[in-house]
Amino acid sequence: MQTTEREIVGKENLNPFEIVQKQIDAAASLLGLPSTAVEILKHPKRVVCVSFPVKMDDGSVRVFEGYRSQHNDAIGPTKGGIRFHPDVTLDEVKALSMWMTFKCGVVGLPYGGGKGGVICDPHDFSKGELERISRGFMEAIADIVGPDKDIPAPDVYTTPQIMGWMMDTFSRLKGAYSPGVITGKPLIIGGSKGRSEATAQGCVFTILEALKELGRKPEETTVAIQGFGNAGRISAKLLAELGFAIVAVSDSRGGIYDPNGLDVEKVGQLKDTGSIQDYENGKKISNAELLELDVDILIPAALENVITGANAERVRAKVIAEAANGPTTPDADVILRKNGVVVIPDILANAGGVTVSYFEWVQNLMHHYWSETEVNEKLQTAMVEAYAAVRALAEKYGVDMRTGAYMVSLLRITQAMEARGWI
Repeated sequence: MQTTEREIVGKENLNPFEIVQKQIDAAASLLGLPSTAVEILKHPKRVVCVSFPVKMDDGSVRVFEGYRSQHNDAIGPTKGGIRFHPDVTLDEVKALSMWMTFKCGVVGLPYGGGKGGVICDPHDFSKGELERISRGFMEAIADIVGPDKDIPAPDVYTTPQIMGWMMDTFSRLKGAYSPGVITGKPLIIGGSKGRSEATAQGCVFTILEALKELGRKPEETTVAIQGFGNAGRISAKLLAELGFAIVAVSDSRGGIYDPNGLDVEKVGQLKDTGSIQDYENGKKISNAELLELDVDILIPAALENVITGANAERVRAKVIAEAANGPTTPDADVILRKNGVVVIPDILANAGGVTVSYFEWVQNLMHHYWSETEVNEKLQTAMVEAYAAVRALAEKYGVDMRTGAYMVSLLRITQAMEARGWI
């Protein structure tokens, strides 16, 4: 495969599939795991590449390409999002499915990891075209997904409505109402209360645990958030309500910065009606500049590989909470640790989404639904326990939290593979 500019910055390899394999090797070597277990975990069990035709509004037919990767189902069915993005690649989808396995393992869910993607920009299509793309992709992967096989969910540029269309398509194909095939659905068709806020809420719970270790209070703490989509925007809202000063946020167009704190509600209104850069009191900054601000907490909540060996030395945050998947590269991890920056890794920090997706799946199977208070209480318990387990193992082995998180998951998955006779 030809190396692309996206994969190499200087001499640093930014291929996400190769990055996750390195992360597995690093954690497994410390644990002395069997080489057969490591090799199994370094490759997805199944990857499906599909192409499917979609009739456009003008009567033409366009063929779309998509992927679904299922990494490991030793503990249970695979689970993970579907993204609609023009830059979706096979290696990215494989890596994301692997991260999902370890994310589920960190919080103790009975799942392996899955991930899917369609190469498209949803902003280019009408609602009707987007519905036909969503249904077409589900038709293409219907044979390999299901409540006991692989349960998709929303991801980048996909929504509860898209999940609803996909669930309906699967149900029609199977001839039975099947809400458990997919999570992140609208409430009226089996969604869970608290699901849309879950990724951000889980991230906030881990930040509060880290804050205890720093001996700081929320009202003494500044936060910068790169990415103002679901995770970033809700994180800003929740943290502001707790007293944190949100001093910078950004979206794909750029960011705004006010050292005295932003009016998060006003920024959200501008996002809905125009651009966050219309904010009157803030200084316009780039996404790159936001990452290097002198703040207490930095939340990368956009795409992968934004903190690299090239800019990690200039990161001044005391804590990085990874609301996005794979925002920090291995080279950057080395630099950040040397500089005393605590990184709450993605497979822990953003595991709230898959945790409440699990709650949704359980509710679908039971046909019994919980209140939002009950969902959030269960989520807080899961995140606090996971944070403590990762922190304890990291301290025991003298490693960073990312390696500790992988170690927690690798132990669990290896035990499952041994119990099933795979190794």
